[in-house]
Amino acid sequence: MFYQPSNMNTVLEHFPDDFKPREIQKEILQGMEQKIKSGYKTIILSAPTGVGKSLIAATLARYYGSSFIVTASKQLQDQYSKDLKFLMPVKGKSNFACLKLMEQESIGKLDTRSAVQKGLTCEKGLCEETIMKNGKKIKEICQFKPKLGEPQDVTKDLCHYYEQKYRALTSPHSIWNYAAYFQLMKFNRKSYSEYVSKPIAIFDEAHKIEDQIIQFIGVDIYNGYLSECGIDAKTYDLGDIGMIVQLLDDLARSYSKQILDLQESKSFMLNPDYALLAKLESRYEKMANSHAEIYSNKNNFVVNDPFNDERGNFRSISVKPLDISKYVKTFFDIENQVFMSATIDKDSFCENTGLDPSKVGFVDTPRSPFPPDKRRINFLNTKKLSYSSSKDDELAVIKKIDELMTQHGTERGLILTSSEKRCFDIKNNLSEKNRRRIRICHSRNENGMTQDEVLHEHSFDEDGVLLSSSLWEGVDLKDDLSRFQIIAKVPYPNLSEKRTKIKMQKFPLWYKSQTLTKLLQGFGRSIRSEEDWAVTYVLDSAASDLLLQSKSMIPKSYQDVLGFPSYESSMKSTM
Repeated sequence: MFYQPSNMNTVLEHFPDDFKPREIQKEILQGMEQKIKSGYKTIILSAPTGVGKSLIAATLARYYGSSFIVTASKQLQDQYSKDLKFLMPVKGKSNFACLKLMEQESIGKLDTRSAVQKGLTCEKGLCEETIMKNGKKIKEICQFKPKLGEPQDVTKDLCHYYEQKYRALTSPHSIWNYAAYFQLMKFNRKSYSEYVSKPIAIFDEAHKIEDQIIQFIGVDIYNGYLSECGIDAKTYDLGDIGMIVQLLDDLARSYSKQILDLQESKSFMLNPDYALLAKLESRYEKMANSHAEIYSNKNNFVVNDPFNDERGNFRSISVKPLDISKYVKTFFDIENQVFMSATIDKDSFCENTGLDPSKVGFVDTPRSPFPPDKRRINFLNTKKLSYSSSKDDELAVIKKIDELMTQHGTERGLILTSSEKRCFDIKNNLSEKNRRRIRICHSRNENGMTQDEVLHEHSFDEDGVLLSSSLWEGVDLKDDLSRFQIIAKVPYPNLSEKRTKIKMQKFPLWYKSQTLTKLLQGFGRSIRSEEDWAVTYVLDSAASDLLLQSKSMIPKSYQDVLGFPSYESSMKSTM
């Protein structure tokens, strides 16, 4: 029986024992308690970097006695479970070696690290496969897969992926990533009904919820899939959602047949290629699930224009849900819910998710724990940039970037802009000396390096400067990894994407909120602790317009740093 909070207990009393609450944490928890005792079942918490949101989440989890905590990044998940031992983490199959594949490859059962390095993960292993027995096809469950809720034989090797998942399900408190949590709530809720009836779920990095739902529900169809299935893209009208549904059905049928043919082939019986089978089954599952989802609600999906190569050959097409509220009702169906973020606005969040604002409590942290003089923002208003900006305006902004880089010639820094093309335009037009300091950094880079590899190299530069259109969030450039930031261009969502145009018409606050969230996230990339410091320069004068128009949407914790004379004068210049 799970503990139910009593009016006799204060939330603060449940602060994790190994930590001492700071004053700002006490204020936040008192604000949360007021909302809880006022009867709110759903609460939004706007709390800036540095307040210790993980400890806020842990306190609420302990107050309710049993919980789910969900976050978007594996790094934050690791941080939670490292600092708070009572949280049982759930990680994806790609993080665990498949014992069956290890056995087939004659790899020692303790050498899981090398198995993962060789790609022999649970993602590729088959938990269930069809075999012939006594002339009949039967489903055989992997011998290493444990049974949930049953006593385990300690002498038997058990699948590490399912061990950690089942340990989390049977524990009072667990921490999940969004994809794993969505999978649980959408496809496994009935199977695990005894274990998902928690009194509270706490969603960290809640400003990313829409993107997480899109990744889970939406689908990207690549030319490689069509090639694997012998399908010609030219035979489909890829602008028609009905034809997309047909294409997904054809892909699913093809992968299903390939799976059957592979399993029945003599070569597979003699030397099973489990990696190929796992790939085909993953492809089939994605196409079949996407087909079912889109077919049941065609009007809620937007087909973006196909991406073609320079010769006009089809490369990929993206299909995304427009209104995410249906999925919010499915995925977030827990009695008490808390949505936390450093950059979240109640009105736009409720509009986008379909939550009733009158039933949602809001706690807005009054200040940042970081002193304002250590996170100064200077609005230089060099030029107003847009898709129709003149070449002279673009060059004026790049000239100012060059000047600022020279001014900070002995320090590392970060330049943020709105697209990869603008990154290359900036780099190519800098002075030779400053050009040599630049490292363009995205999730995928021209030289094949990952984002983490580029960031690692940057840490050894004495005066290196990162240039990116994707590092607006999710990266911590603490201390002297970055002492200055330059916001070259406001990161408005891409209007060339069909979904963006339709979405902003249907949800008036969405476009402004998306841009504001990204901009505010960008402001905080280089200041990660109370002792840290960095100065930010904003060159695009469109930022001043956005902030002026969005005053009511800006969290209180940002308002002190936006009260500097440079900001005030920029505000006056736009009036």
